Amino acid sequence: MAKIVIAGAGTFGTSVSERLAWNRNNKVCLHTIEGDVAKEINEDHKNSKYFPTRFINKSIEASVSYDVFEDADVIMLVIPSKAIVSFSLEMKRHTKKNPLVVNLAKGMSDDGAFITEKIPFERTASMKGPSFAIETLNGFPTAFTFGGKRSDYEYFKKEVIAYTGFSLDYSSDVRAVELNSILKNMYAIAIGLVSGRYNSPNVDFLVYTKAVNEMRGLLNLFSCDEETIFRYCGIGDLGLTSLNDLSRNRTFGMLIGKGFSYDEKSGATVIEGKRTIRLIGDIVTEKKRENDFPLVMSLYRLMYQGSSLNDYITDALS
Repeated sequence: MAKIVIAGAGTFGTSVSERLAWNRNNKVCLHTIEGDVAKEINEDHKNSKYFPTRFINKSIEASVSYDVFEDADVIMLVIPSKAIVSFSLEMKRHTKKNPLVVNLAKGMSDDGAFITEKIPFERTASMKGPSFAIETLNGFPTAFTFGGKRSDYEYFKKEVIAYTGFSLDYSSDVRAVELNSILKNMYAIAIGLVSGRYNSPNVDFLVYTKAVNEMRGLLNLFSCDEETIFRYCGIGDLGLTSLNDLSRNRTFGMLIGKGFSYDEKSGATVIEGKRTIRLIGDIVTEKKRENDFPLVMSLYRLMYQGSSLNDYITDALS
């Protein structure tokens, strides 16, 4: 059996673990820092903190100990992006095999680097796609782009996700897969802002089209494969995140578009796209490419330079 350790027992980590447990050749373990969550999964086969009405597969085990990584064949990272680098350094101390480490988190590290380039493992990959947690848990067909070595992709597709209802397409450009997933959160906020103001499909797709073009331009700016925009991690994930109200980033934009304020200090919800706006805005400004990315810059001015919502709307729709 392949031992699959999923780091992070939140909504998405729990959902992915459920699906991977469908493959009886997988031994699935959830690692969590929350002792009460681990106890409930092991004793009651529930994670009621995140899914209060659902049971999960009885074969799934949970642990707060780093020892579970010792003999892992595959490690899947489903924790907040800003915590992954430090977490991986600790995790590395406990691994004895040469595991395939797959990043499912959607964001950059705190210094603006790609996560897969910062974690200290030889075999790294990225897996991103249009995948809401509740639909993943409910067993709906779900697709991802696997970015990594071809041999790792073929192993993962044949051995790990067999019988799970997961579909994969492939890119050898790990950075491109990572970047698409980072950018789509930012542009989901951009589209959510106009959705909150207008509630109009015409307006949504006006901005959506601009977002696709800017994403392709940013892939080029980062010397990534532009063709990945056409993979599940590109327009697939952008469409899911920017046009469906289950999305936190879209909802964040919609609330601001409707005139609500957001208290960052509450810390109740992680809005990855807001961090991305600052990171990408700084990079575009540094490279003097502001005219090439008007949506990025209008978001940047709104979130960090005191620009008004009306100014953003004017810029986004011009």
